[in-house]
Amino acid sequence: MTVSCGLLALLEAKPGKGDDLAAFLEAGRALAVAESKTVTWYAFKVSDTTYGIFDTFDAEEGRQAHLNGQVPIELGKVAADLLAKDPDIRPIDVIAVK
Repeated sequence: MTVSCGLLALLEAKPGKGDDLAAFLEAGRALAVAESKTVTWYAFKVSDTTYGIFDTFDAEEGRQAHLNGQVPIELGKVAADLLAKDPDIRPIDVIAVK
């Protein structure tokens, strides 16, 4: 597996919406699986209100396909209800992989 780039998205849930955000992320896995250019996709929990997504791609083309894909569209549909603020989405360069 060779990956060169990724995305880190940090999501802050509204008070009392952490479980709903977690459920959304669990369901989002199926959307990521359908993306042929997404190498890995992780949803994670940092605290009761802080969640995130980390995904990797073997080239910029895959990252752009993901950013224009179904996961961001679906997140946009629930953001006003679940998120306390806009997602903090950061492109990253992968330095090393095991």
